[in-house]
Amino acid sequence: MNFFIQQSIHINYIKIGGITNSSILQIGSAGIIKSAAYLSNTGGFTQPAPTAIKPGEVVSPTTSPLTLAPAVPLQAPVT
Repeated sequence: MNFFIQQSIHINYIKIGGITNSSILQIGSAGIIKSAAYLSNTGGFTQPAPTAIKPGEVVSPTTSPLTLAPAVPLQAPVT
């Protein structure tokens, strides 16, 4: 059985709470959606990543580069 759908979609505002690996944001109709996730070492890293910092944990800037200010100034969040 074939369906022929004609759509007109107008989006004035959309707020997306979060998108993770293999997430699908579908607007409108689609036939078949096949999700896929490919993990690639594009940076050529050879060692494991540093351990994550737990919420509320204090780490000195000399021991962790993650707590330093960003190299590019970031815009404040818009509320």
